[in-house]
Amino acid sequence: MAPIPCRPTGNDRGGSRSKPHPSWGWGGMAAAMAVLAAPLSPTSTGAAVEPQQRDEVRVVIGDSIGAQSSIAVPDCLPLTSDPTTLEASRTIARVLWDDLDFEREFRMIPRDVYRTIPVAASLIDIPFDRWRELGADGVVSCTVAARGGRQLEIAARLYSVQSGESAFGKLYTGSTRDIRLYAHQLSDDIHRDQRGLEGVARTRLAFVSDRDSESVFGLVENRPVKEIYIADYDGANPRRVTVSGSLNTNPAWSPDGRSIGYTSWLTGFPDVVVSYLFEGRMATPVEGDSRRQNFLPAFSPDGRRLAFNSNRNNNNDIYVANVDGTGLLRLTNHPAIDTSPTWSPNSQQIAFTSDRTGTPQIYVVGADGTGLRRLTYETYCDRPTWSPPPFNEIAYSSRTGPGHDIKVLDLATNEERQLTFGLGSNESPSYAPNGRHIAFMSTRNESKQIYVIGRDGRGLRRITSAGNNEMPSWSR
Repeated sequence: MAPIPCRPTGNDRGGSRSKPHPSWGWGGMAAAMAVLAAPLSPTSTGAAVEPQQRDEVRVVIGDSIGAQSSIAVPDCLPLTSDPTTLEASRTIARVLWDDLDFEREFRMIPRDVYRTIPVAASLIDIPFDRWRELGADGVVSCTVAARGGRQLEIAARLYSVQSGESAFGKLYTGSTRDIRLYAHQLSDDIHRDQRGLEGVARTRLAFVSDRDSESVFGLVENRPVKEIYIADYDGANPRRVTVSGSLNTNPAWSPDGRSIGYTSWLTGFPDVVVSYLFEGRMATPVEGDSRRQNFLPAFSPDGRRLAFNSNRNNNNDIYVANVDGTGLLRLTNHPAIDTSPTWSPNSQQIAFTSDRTGTPQIYVVGADGTGLRRLTYETYCDRPTWSPPPFNEIAYSSRTGPGHDIKVLDLATNEERQLTFGLGSNESPSYAPNGRHIAFMSTRNESKQIYVIGRDGRGLRRITSAGNNEMPSWSR
């Protein structure tokens, strides 16, 4: 989901007060979908945290150019003794550690060695000498307090262990409904402040799962029932989006994170459905029926158009239409099967899969239907996904044996690199919004599960575990 940025009020170095935006729910077909907590957004009330530091000097953790700074994240200090505050003090620190570790900008000091360090007596009373002995360049100090009803107040600072100065500070207030959200917001704020990086901690993954099919519709293997789900980028807080009792596949986020397009067999034939999550409504913008079947929607980066493939002219070709269904344009016209469209970052080109040369390969065409050219020359290639800026590459699945592996094609050099190597079948790549990570489906542990890997082939993580899960789409 596209995050709502936390805009500072007052001294950004000294900290700003932020408050979670009201949660949103689902209506219509997905009325049973659980409430999702939205990203933190600012409020202008209350005093800001004022770290001790020189206003004219920007404090950056670490003093060696190119060196990876070491960061420690001990448990937050609970200022009230209620169970929610005590839980939040532990959860926020644990999730923040994982979020910071995910981007690999810092070397994270393992939390199991913190027991030798005295607990901070307050937000500013930090035993810097002890953290220095442990090899920390920076340490996060955090307090949590209940503020009436179901409200929390979280104050956080990132200190330089060497100088004792505060490099960063923020104050967050809001609901107790999603404690993890505070850690996600804090991670993204630290990455932006310290590294100029847009983190992905507040983004979400949409994917297809059969995890609830057996209890509702009988055995999964006898019923082609799959639903669309949403989870945090790390797999936590899974939420069911569709409750159609039919086959739903290939979810695709809109750029603003307010809707998801997917292919659904709800009416008995495949059609493109767009679910407007905040509005509780659905649309079928390209008007399919039993003869005009539509598949695999992809939103343009500007959010104005949908690319999809359709057999409406007795052959599977790539089409483009406005999100309201107007302005239909046929981009390809070939007896072969053209499918799996993905947009370039500037909305000017579309890559897709076609078997027009015998086996599926990746092609690219202009959004006006001109300039068709072939990109891959391998045994079998499928499911391209175009990277966001600043990278200019396409990830895809390539048959490398009995299964597939994830590869990346650099469009500037035409060089390819392989990210996975023969463990199960690895398919359906989807880029993170900062381009640094790729989600994909793998059968390396027998069932179909979602994994995430860095674009450099490092940092593999398993995201899902319940049921079979596939076809991930990473929110912007």
